[in-house]
Amino acid sequence: MTTLIIAEHDNAVLKAATLNTIAAATRLGGDIHVLVAGGRCAAVVQAAAAVAGVARVLHADAAHYEAHLAENLAALVQSRVRADAGYTHVLAPATAFGKNVLPRVAAVLDASQVSDVIAIESPDTFQRPFYAGNALARVKSKDAIKVLSIRTTAFDPAGAGGTAVVETLAAAGDLGLTTLVGREVVKLERPELTAASVIVSGGRGLGAADQFHAVLEPLADKLGAALGASRAAVDAGYAPNDYQVGQTGKIVAPQLYVAVGISGAIQHLAGMKDSKVIVAINKDPEAPIFQVADYGLVADLFVAVPELIAEL
Repeated sequence: MTTLIIAEHDNAVLKAATLNTIAAATRLGGDIHVLVAGGRCAAVVQAAAAVAGVARVLHADAAHYEAHLAENLAALVQSRVRADAGYTHVLAPATAFGKNVLPRVAAVLDASQVSDVIAIESPDTFQRPFYAGNALARVKSKDAIKVLSIRTTAFDPAGAGGTAVVETLAAAGDLGLTTLVGREVVKLERPELTAASVIVSGGRGLGAADQFHAVLEPLADKLGAALGASRAAVDAGYAPNDYQVGQTGKIVAPQLYVAVGISGAIQHLAGMKDSKVIVAINKDPEAPIFQVADYGLVADLFVAVPELIAEL
């Protein structure tokens, strides 16, 4: 039994979500192979080889893998799985990358994808949330090759100490079905949202984009925190899409999550309720966010946040 993990990276750095996925794969037993496909990504290969639990790193380097287009990656995975009958599972993190690539991988492998896996009970039985995390499903897959996306917040990241063998794969041809026209990347001076141990997140209660930044950035600076936002704040233009926390945004589970002016809609709670400590500031005492908060302050955020900063 062998698990193939599709690594998420930017051709320079192995993303932390891949480490959580490797940790999940160890629950399956058997060997773990990590596929690193990209362009000029040798540093990522070395990083993957040094992760504990990884037996083999498969390195495919070509210009048409640099953009990580789903069509080309799926064809590469399909060719590798067909060449080695030992593969029983294909995994990827349930991030924007995994949600883009893995469904096509499942389709070409004629398998039913199990999404957002939060627990592995056995090699064929998994748990996943639904109804915005308010219920859990136990799913048993009968597919010969099981395709799983892993909710990274449910598994601690794998550590260092690995000495995996590196195998170079011949690149498959460019299918030419899609072309990357451009990519808009939000450059952050603060920690990456999904990897941050502290997150300060703002909602529609902040009222405007300038107030979102003026109120939250000093607090985030004091705490060394990443900035997040509710979907309502993103839709209103207060913050970029990359800040969005929630069911249709990023799933996070930091040590500390500070929710400022966030009412606590189900969509948002699904993305942050696994945080270790949740602090909520809202002037509405009936706001749903207080139902999941460890500490709640009913107050005007424009008064409370500056006072909190002064105390820090």
